[in-house]
Amino acid sequence: MSIEKMELVNIAGLTKDLDTVLVKLSDCGCFHIESASKIATKKSGFTTLKEDNPYTPLLKQLSEISIQSGVKFTGTDYDDVKDESLVKLEQYILGVRKKLDGLKAEEKQACEQLSVHEQAMYQVDHLQGLTADFQQIFHCEHIKVRLGRLPVDSFNKLSYYDDKPFFFTHFSEEKEYYWGMYFVPIAYQEEVDDIFDGLYFERTHIPDFVHGDSKEASTELHNMVESDRNQIEECRLKISNLMEKETDKLCRIFSRLKSQHDNFDLRNKAAIVNDKFYIVGFIPHKESEKFLGMFDDLESVSVVLQPADANGKLEPPIKLKNNKFTQPFSMFVEMYGLPSYNGINPTAFVAVTYTLLFGIMFGDLGQGIVLAIAGALLWKFKKFALGPILTRVGISGAFFGLLYGSVFGYEELLDPMYEALGITFLPFKVMHNVTSILVGAIALGVLIMFISILINIVTGIKNKEYEEALFGNNGIAGLVFFGSILVGAVGTLMGAKLFTPVYVILFMILPLIMMFLREPLSYWVRGKKYVMEGGLTDFIASNFFEVFEFLLGYATNTLSFVRIGGFVLSHASMMLVVMALADQVSAAAVPVVVILGNIFVMGIEGLLVGIQTLRLEFYEIFSRFYSGDGKPFTPVKINYDETID
Repeated sequence: MSIEKMELVNIAGLTKDLDTVLVKLSDCGCFHIESASKIATKKSGFTTLKEDNPYTPLLKQLSEISIQSGVKFTGTDYDDVKDESLVKLEQYILGVRKKLDGLKAEEKQACEQLSVHEQAMYQVDHLQGLTADFQQIFHCEHIKVRLGRLPVDSFNKLSYYDDKPFFFTHFSEEKEYYWGMYFVPIAYQEEVDDIFDGLYFERTHIPDFVHGDSKEASTELHNMVESDRNQIEECRLKISNLMEKETDKLCRIFSRLKSQHDNFDLRNKAAIVNDKFYIVGFIPHKESEKFLGMFDDLESVSVVLQPADANGKLEPPIKLKNNKFTQPFSMFVEMYGLPSYNGINPTAFVAVTYTLLFGIMFGDLGQGIVLAIAGALLWKFKKFALGPILTRVGISGAFFGLLYGSVFGYEELLDPMYEALGITFLPFKVMHNVTSILVGAIALGVLIMFISILINIVTGIKNKEYEEALFGNNGIAGLVFFGSILVGAVGTLMGAKLFTPVYVILFMILPLIMMFLREPLSYWVRGKKYVMEGGLTDFIASNFFEVFEFLLGYATNTLSFVRIGGFVLSHASMMLVVMALADQVSAAAVPVVVILGNIFVMGIEGLLVGIQTLRLEFYEIFSRFYSGDGKPFTPVKINYDETID
C-alpha cells in the first residue's frame, strides 16, 4: 500500500475559454485545483478574479423554496433548460416563489387562528357549568368578574379572607389548579385583585368572539378549531400539489445553476494576465493520458504536466492507495492526519495491527462471528463506515476465541474437538495462563514498537531527515539502546551475563550520547555547520531533559501494552460472571441470562477494546514514525448537497 503518485498540472489559455476549461475540470472528477496566485505573483503581471457570483441570488431563491416546502433539490440532467436565459429562469422561480409564499401565508394565518381558538377552547372547557352568557358577565355594571385558575395551595387559604367582599366559585379542578371565577364589587376591585395576585391567581381573558354560556361557547370553539385544522390541511395539500407539479423543473434549474455557480467560483483560483488565464493543480499519474485528451478540441489551451514536487510553493495532495482488506481502516489514518507526499501510507500496518490486537483482546468464537455478521449487515443496509472494520475484527476475535476455546463464554465447549484432533496445546485457557498472557502482551508490544521504529528509520533516511532517522529516540540510536536493554534483560533471566562494561558502553551509553547530540550530529552528516543557539548551558539542560523523557517513554510505552493482556483477562472475567449468574437461576431462565449477558459484554467490551486499540495505534505506534501533516486530494466537482446561504 502506498500513496498515489501525482502530476503537477499547468493549464494556460485565452480568457474566453476559461469557463469551458473549468467545466471540463469539474466533469473529469480527478483534478485537484490550487490557487494560481501561490505561484503567479502580481510582480509577474498576474491578477486574480474577484467577481460576485451571478448565480448566487437565484440559488438563494431556490433554497428558500426548498426550506418552505420541505422539498430537497437534487442533481439531475438539465439539458432542456441549458439554453434558457437567466432572466427567464428568474421569472419562473419568482413565479413559483410567489405562489408558495401566498399559500404559506394562508397556512401561517390559519395556524395563528388555530392557536388562539385552541387556547380559548382550553379555557372555556375548564369552566363547564357556567350557565350565564360570557358577554353579560363581563358587562355587569356594579360587579367585576374574574375568570381563571387558582393553585390548590392558594385555594385552601381563601378562608383567611372571609371578611373580604368577594366570592370565589370553581367549576373544575386539575392536579395543581382549581378553575373558576370570583365576584367583587367595583368599589373593592383593586383590593381583592391584589389578594388574588398574592395567591397566584392566573386570569383567563376570554376573547370577544366567544358568545353564549360555557356549553355553547365550547361547541362553537370546537367547530372553529376543526375548521382551522381543515384550512391548514387544505393549504398544505395545495403546497404539496404545487411542488409535485414544479419539483422536476425546479430540480433541473437547480442543477444547471449549481453547476454554473460552482464552476464560476473556480474562476477565483485562476490567475489572469491581459487576455490569458493560468490554472494550476494536481491529478493522479494514472489519469494523465485521459486528462490530456480532454483538451484536444481546445487549440488555444496548453496543458503541461510536471512531477508533483516540481514547484516548492505547492504541496502535493495525498490520495491513499489501499486494497480491499485495508481500505476501511483508512478512516483511522485520516482521523490522525494524512501522511506527507514523500511519506508512507500506514493503512496496511494499521489494518494488520488493529485487527490483530482487537482479536486478541476480544477473543470469543461465538461473539466474534456475531460481530462480523453485524458489521456486514450495517455496511450492506446502512453503509455504516465502521461496518467493514467490525467484520474484520470480528473474524479476528472469532479466530482467537477458537484458540482460547471460548464460545459465548463457554470455556469447555471446544475441548472435545481438540482432544479428538489430538491437539494438546490448545485450547489456550486464558484464566489459567495469566502470567503468559501479560508477558505475551509485552512481547507483542515490543515487536510492534520495533517495527514502528524501523519504519521511522527507513522513512527518515529516504527523506534525508537524519536527526530522527539516525540519532533520535525512534531512530537507529534509540533502536540500539532499547534493543540492548531488552536483550540484556532477557539474557539475564536466562542466566547469561550480558551487562558487561563493554556491552553497556557500546550499546547503551554511546546511543544515549548520540541522542543527546542528535542535532549537531545531524548537521555534521549533512555536511553543514551547526550553530548553537542559546548557549552551552541551555543546550545541555534542554537535551538532558529530552533524553530523560525518551527513557521514560521507552518504559511507559512498553508497559502500555500490558493493557492488551488486561483486556484479555477482563473479557474472560466478565463472561465468567455471566456464566456464574446463569448457574444461579432456573433452567428456563438460563438462555435469557446467557443471551443478555453476551449482548452486554459484546457491547461494553467491544467498545472499550475498540477505543483502547485505537489509542495504542495513535499514541504508541503512530507517534514513532508518523506526522500526519498532509492535505487530502479533493478533486473539484459540483456539490449538489451544499446549501447556498
